[in-house]
Amino acid sequence: MGKIAILGSNSFSGSHLVDYFLKNTDQKIIGISRSPEYPPLFLPYLYRKERSPRFRFFQLNINTELPEIIRLLDREKPEIIVNFAAQGNVQHSWTNPMHWLMTNAIGIPNLAFNLKDKNYLKKYIQISTPEVYGLCRNYREDSNCYNPSTPYAVSKVAGDLFLMAMFKKFEFPVSFIRSVNVYGIHQQLYRIISRTIIFLQNGTKVPLHGGGRAHRSFIHISDVCNGIHRVILGGKTGEAYHFSGGNTMEIRDLVKLICQKMNRDFEASTEVTEDRADQDPMIDLDCSRAKEELFWQPQIKLSDGIDEVIQWINENWEEITRYPFEYVHQE
Repeated sequence: MGKIAILGSNSFSGSHLVDYFLKNTDQKIIGISRSPEYPPLFLPYLYRKERSPRFRFFQLNINTELPEIIRLLDREKPEIIVNFAAQGNVQHSWTNPMHWLMTNAIGIPNLAFNLKDKNYLKKYIQISTPEVYGLCRNYREDSNCYNPSTPYAVSKVAGDLFLMAMFKKFEFPVSFIRSVNVYGIHQQLYRIISRTIIFLQNGTKVPLHGGGRAHRSFIHISDVCNGIHRVILGGKTGEAYHFSGGNTMEIRDLVKLICQKMNRDFEASTEVTEDRADQDPMIDLDCSRAKEELFWQPQIKLSDGIDEVIQWINENWEEITRYPFEYVHQE
């Protein structure tokens, strides 16, 4: 691999991919995000370590500073671009749907269209989402069943379809990544695993939307980073690759597991709240292509991953309590 550009390098998954490549390769990496770098608590490549001279960060916004991004990429000439940049919260996409559409359905396609004639670009990895399938039940990697049920999912479908059209028309070297619920240390505090641990630690009741009956599968971020690396090295352009931990469960059972690990009574520590109307009842993915073509397998068991997150929160409790536990929207 040559030089790598990671767009959305401030994001949970993007920052972990920076850290993964710094640990496992000798590549030079540039990161691009719309916001300044977050504190080291949320950036694994800075957490209790010196900044690597192989990584450089640039604060640029895809929607408002695209010419500057293109000039930067032309100067740096990365062979690999991995795009995490997106408006990514599902529930809040109903509040400001145009913000989601502007970034995911317009900004990302605009970026890709401006990259279509760049000879230096060998692979473009688009981080998509299983939300594009909505209520479909055939979550196969060769599925074209798109049935989005939120503005977030609609915007991601639009962006993905444009990139596929680019592949068909210009042989744009795009591959797609769709992972189930990704978790791990350094994650945003409003995400289900981090938030549950924090609420239990605080003595706050954990809300179970609709009784926590929605089914979800989870995957550790290190398994996703390994999968992305394998797609870069051996994945086919124009194809989607799924990553799942294969541990589908009801949300209430996930919370119950965390309660057991933290010696908390499940019934006393939770409360049933109204279900979210836009919540798809089950999300899991068939990962056959990733396993057969890339010889990928998830390595981190959910129980072990939760232990890791509990330890991270305990070790950083004083700092963690300074930050909000709810989603904070950025345009």
